[in-house]
Amino acid sequence: MNHKIEILTTPSCGNCKVVEAMLDDMNVSYQIIDVTEKPEYLEKYPIFTAPGIVIDDKLEFTGIPKKHELLEKIL
Repeated sequence: MNHKIEILTTPSCGNCKVVEAMLDDMNVSYQIIDVTEKPEYLEKYPIFTAPGIVIDDKLEFTGIPKKHELLEKIL
């Protein structure tokens, strides 16, 4: 099943790279959204820590999720 996955990030977000690597390991596609360039995402998904992980237009995680929890949401 294909899901729309977006990673809400900031330029200095080290944790975002961890989440990107997790998704790369799972071989799923995702889009990176820099919320400093697109602040409208913060209005829709008010995150206080990056990354925010949006799956099918729903904010599912903030920060680094456990790999198995992320996998459960994607499968």
